[in-house]
Amino acid sequence: MFEGRVASACGMSSSAVGPFYCPPDENLYIDLSFFRELSQRFGAPGDFAQAYVLAHQVGHHVQNLLGLADQVEAVQRRAGSKAEANELSVRLELQADCFAGVFGHHNQQWLEAGDVEEGLRAAAAIGDDNLQQQAQGYVSPESWTHGSSDMRVRWLRRGLESGDPQTGDTFEASRL
Repeated sequence: MFEGRVASACGMSSSAVGPFYCPPDENLYIDLSFFRELSQRFGAPGDFAQAYVLAHQVGHHVQNLLGLADQVEAVQRRAGSKAEANELSVRLELQADCFAGVFGHHNQQWLEAGDVEEGLRAAAAIGDDNLQQQAQGYVSPESWTHGSSDMRVRWLRRGLESGDPQTGDTFEASRL
């Protein structure tokens, strides 16, 4: 956990990056100030909103263990354009959202009324379209790296409803 800056095997990172997973050291780096921002700036408070963010990062660890992250990185290096590489990043991120939903599905006994809505609100709040609109006043889908608010909600919901990580194959999906 950190606030401000943190050193990892992925290099020095600031709070501007938010929570992240670093494959070389297999650690999650959780920026505590991000949770305040998620609640106050993006209007997505709640313990399950935070749990969704954490589970999303754990989803990246699962991708790393399965070799998916390395496969995507290899294809990205051969991509013909930045937009093509970004689309692969979006697919990887949406799969991590689905994996976060799978976590929620299998932990329903711990969920309280409204928790699922907190997670879905958080997913919508941190969609690339929402973040870009707030930051620059317009949306550039070709530069997305995580997916739109609708996409993030859809894939989180898919994992929540199915509880099956196999339903998170975003790389074969025709509609994200």
